[in-house]
Amino acid sequence: MGTPDSEPQAILRRYQQAMIDKSADDLAELYAADTVHELPFLFPGMPDRFEGRERLRAAYRAAWAVSDAQPQEVCEVAVHSCADGEVLVVEQVVRGVLRSTGQPFEFPGVLVLRVRDGEIVHARDYMDGLGIAHALGRLPVVVKALTQR
Repeated sequence: MGTPDSEPQAILRRYQQAMIDKSADDLAELYAADTVHELPFLFPGMPDRFEGRERLRAAYRAAWAVSDAQPQEVCEVAVHSCADGEVLVVEQVVRGVLRSTGQPFEFPGVLVLRVRDGEIVHARDYMDGLGIAHALGRLPVVVKALTQR
């Protein structure tokens, strides 16, 4: 594993803080202008792929503006450096509360980042989108939308 202040690790720390702060601007500024960010698993309300920093910024800004979830911490289960020094694989759990009810939540996920020249050039974000929809009380809406496809 790389040192805690290696380039990908430093970007990871800033990424996690931007998620806790729900700052679309801080998050977007970590990405290259022509970045690709993929969500390979179903994540209701989000596209499965963002191309470009500004598209990513706009999508996260819109999603976080209407989200009741307030992340409070990102707990790393494991961080794996790869033979390719640009790539970092992170197993993590995001914990927080729903603002409206105070109900706690925790969402597991795996994040794969490729960092080059201090910017994320590619990310694959494997989040538990259905778990998130359930915690937010949106699962029935999601199931209905999926069955009407």
